[in-house]
Amino acid sequence: MTFQSHSEKYHYVNHMFARIAHRYDLMNRVMTMGRDRRWREILIEQADLPPQGRLLDLATGTGDIAFEALRQNHHLGHVVGADYTLPMMHVGQERWPAYVTKTTSPNGTDIKNRLSWSGADALHLPFPDNTFNAVANGFLMRNVIDVQTALAEQVRVCKVGGKVLILEIPRPPDTLFGNLFRLYFHNIVPIIGGFITGQRDAYTYLPASADAFLSPQELKIEMEKAGLHAVHYTMMMMNTVALHVGTK
Repeated sequence: MTFQSHSEKYHYVNHMFARIAHRYDLMNRVMTMGRDRRWREILIEQADLPPQGRLLDLATGTGDIAFEALRQNHHLGHVVGADYTLPMMHVGQERWPAYVTKTTSPNGTDIKNRLSWSGADALHLPFPDNTFNAVANGFLMRNVIDVQTALAEQVRVCKVGGKVLILEIPRPPDTLFGNLFRLYFHNIVPIIGGFITGQRDAYTYLPASADAFLSPQELKIEMEKAGLHAVHYTMMMMNTVALHVGTK
């Protein structure tokens, strides 16, 4: 899938996620065989958030990373879920009350007021410099129109010593398994996605965006260019998903 301009991609991605918002979580569970939950657990574990710390979950979607942060860390100061696709966040807001009921800690810590939502463009974040102890995003970077600007904004709003964490589907390697994964991604996922969401084109875009994205090593280099150090990444699900972590 190709776009004639940055503007065309920007608007397509926004409208595409709006169309699949109410089936997004179900499709993720089916497509990843439920492993996406474990990836988010690992991401929050590696964020190493301090008590009363602040987390930005950028491209929060329906809030999975934000929810996981508060599940693991009942003493976080605040979590902000930010996204420019408002229907995705609306689904997250509908889920939040039930999630609070399930995850309030045994000692009575109340998390319901520790999450807020923000409409935000990843290239122009509406937060001051050095605001968050960690900035995390899941499956954002393939969709931005300018990787370096998106990284620069994440670094800007992260506190010195804090971490930027990126969970992403990188470009599949040119190996036997990489080619098998492409076959699944390009041929099976769109059929399943079309059946579950009624929006087959969204799940045709997904593998095409991975093919056009950076390799894990290339993304590591871009994070270092943005000013992060000690950048490293972990490959998961047979090298089809990467978690990058860098320190400001």
